[in-house]
Amino acid sequence: MELSVYKIDGSESGKKVVLDESIFGVEPNDHAIYLDVKQYLANQRQGTSKTKDRSEISYSTKKLIRQKGSGGARHGSLKAGIYVGGGRVFGPQPRCYRSKLNKKLKQLARFSALSYKAKDNAIVMVEPFAMEAPKTKEFIQILKNIKAGDRKVLFVLPENSANIYLSSRNLPEVNVITVNELNTYVVMNANSMVLVDGVQDILASRIKR
Repeated sequence: MELSVYKIDGSESGKKVVLDESIFGVEPNDHAIYLDVKQYLANQRQGTSKTKDRSEISYSTKKLIRQKGSGGARHGSLKAGIYVGGGRVFGPQPRCYRSKLNKKLKQLARFSALSYKAKDNAIVMVEPFAMEAPKTKEFIQILKNIKAGDRKVLFVLPENSANIYLSSRNLPEVNVITVNELNTYVVMNANSMVLVDGVQDILASRIKR
């Protein structure tokens, strides 16, 4: 797939970039994408939810009513889950939600997500640029110039740039990351991608290792 590289003013730079078919042209595997996204979201969970069971409730242990003869059910403690303020039955306990996927599967999922974006013509290439200071208005104008869209834009940089990141931080529909942070979830969660020229070479070099 061949893409034109744009300048930040929206004009074409004259350079053409050919995206690696082994990254942006694979046959997408939906199940691999599902597994990788599920793992990513599970790994974000803290797993700190906790409720008290009846052994942790601080109540009197006095028997409420006599065992027989009341005409009602037997009750032995106010700590039982059927009472207000009693212990929670089968409530959540602290646990780890993290899981593991094979590297090849994660790679297939990531390439499948990128291939979907390439197939949908949702990738824009822009030449490397720098911002002298954090300017949100200036960054918005760049996105308009290159026609990146106004909803869920993923901006991928070859390396970290504090000014570009700070310029986008107030924009809820824009996510600026480096190529090292690229994963299946952020790609699938975006409507369009903006790749700064050089990102595709870094991705290609990692395959050949």
